[in-house]
Amino acid sequence: MFQAPNVFQRATLPPATRESEPRRQAPSATENGPVATPARPAQPGGAERAAGAKRRDAYFDNAKYLAIVLVAVAHSWVPVMDGSRAARALYMVTYTFHMPAFIIISGYFSRSFDMSPAKVKRLVTGVAVPYVVFETAYSLFRRYADDPDAAITLTEPWYLTWFLAALFIWRLTTPLWRNLRHPLAVSLVIASLASLAPGIGDDLDLPRVLQFLPFFVLGLQLRPEHFQLVRRREARMLALPLFALTLVFAYWAAPRMELGWFLRNSAAQDMGNPWWTGVVMTFALFGCATLLTAAFLSLVPRRHMWFTVLGAGTICGYLLHGFMVKGATYAGVFDRNEWLISPTGLVLVSVVAAAGVTLLCTPPVRRALRCVTEPDLNWAFRRESAKL
Repeated sequence: MFQAPNVFQRATLPPATRESEPRRQAPSATENGPVATPARPAQPGGAERAAGAKRRDAYFDNAKYLAIVLVAVAHSWVPVMDGSRAARALYMVTYTFHMPAFIIISGYFSRSFDMSPAKVKRLVTGVAVPYVVFETAYSLFRRYADDPDAAITLTEPWYLTWFLAALFIWRLTTPLWRNLRHPLAVSLVIASLASLAPGIGDDLDLPRVLQFLPFFVLGLQLRPEHFQLVRRREARMLALPLFALTLVFAYWAAPRMELGWFLRNSAAQDMGNPWWTGVVMTFALFGCATLLTAAFLSLVPRRHMWFTVLGAGTICGYLLHGFMVKGATYAGVFDRNEWLISPTGLVLVSVVAAAGVTLLCTPPVRRALRCVTEPDLNWAFRRESAKL
């Protein structure tokens, strides 16, 4: 959801050298990873040149855009899937992997977080500030549109904003996971314990933070060569049969399975299940989500597409589409149009949600929201941090 590395720019040569040396061709983006090699080494003292020597990878921008479309479409299904076994099955399959895919990619791009002044500043401006702004905005929206008694608080994320709170916590703990011997195993143990501990409370939505933690830690462990594996032809050939089998199983399990397992915001006891089912479902859903995420990533186009540019604006699409879905719910759109529960209505709702979140990811929207999603807070940091 968050920005991949910036575009590579060729390091400019001093005027005297530019004519005396033969001109070298800048390397093109490869499919071997999110970044390529700069055309020339950064000049001593050229911090700005080094910072600009990165190129966005179309593959990850495509993945982020497609993932945010799945998130918005799945949210739009909630008001119209009652009584439809097929819609419930689609919801289960999508919810199994759409947020894990987002979190894995977020973890992958958080590998370099080291608590340095520049990284801390980016964490505050890119995660903490949007969380404060949009948690307040959603609280006010809910209060005036639906519930006049709704509390305005920053400690209990509502609807979509839990992800920003979770990302803030996960990134702060990145140095710990990077130094543990078996980080993924430790994170799975923590997630299992969170799934059987109903007394954790709702502060910062900690049940979700802890139960989704293994996917972030998995992203931290990945390397460019791992993404090369899922881009292979064999992986693409297996992806569609895997999704088909998963959908068949979900159709069978739809009337038998609690949807709360996919939200990961409750303990097993809260859903009326024995405590040990929390451990079993933690490992089962982690395995299923990892397989489906790999299948999803194998189907993501590697070349530049018409929607590639939208990958840079997925934070806007994520944070704004909640107003669209909840606004339609509060306005009674789904209550007044019962035909939306039909297959035709489900398709129409999906198309509208996909088109809406696509518009919210466009560059004009991103520029309009830059003051909140990418604010310039140099005045709030020490001079050294601001320069970095």
